[in-house]
Amino acid sequence: MRIRPAGPADLPRVSELAALLVRQHHALDAERFMLVEPIAEGYRRFFTGELRRKGAVILVAEDDDGAILGYAYATLEPRNWNDLLDAAGKLNDVLVDPNARRRGVGRALVRAALDALAARGAPRVVLMTAWRNPNAHAFFESLGFRRTMLEMTAEVAASRPLEPIEPAEPSD
Repeated sequence: MRIRPAGPADLPRVSELAALLVRQHHALDAERFMLVEPIAEGYRRFFTGELRRKGAVILVAEDDDGAILGYAYATLEPRNWNDLLDAAGKLNDVLVDPNARRRGVGRALVRAALDALAARGAPRVVLMTAWRNPNAHAFFESLGFRRTMLEMTAEVAASRPLEPIEPAEPSD
């Protein structure tokens, strides 16, 4: 197995894996986790932009035949007063194909993502895991992560449709 930066040719497979991650989260809590089709196509467009962004890291794990077994997506994030978080790296996604699990692929991807973020100056790395995924909690704790926050969600009745919120421009 080899870990390497993803390139444009990898994005169809990476996006397919990302879609699997979305579906897993949506199955855990359909009210909290969005499911917007076509997921893989949306991720492909998103990751195409992220490949060009200095603050983003997309890594793939491939076997000896070049088949992609999993991916990790991480970013450098600026100081965030809302979250009381100084500048940090953020591990956004880690997904290993179900047929390739329990072979150290996820562990290798996380370690490579941590190394890549540290090389870019991140003093710490944060991540979020689904509350209903204790296997993920144990996995990340085994890699040195500690629990620091607990996200809570409440559904509220909107009196009118939500106005779209324009995303902030990313800062490199």
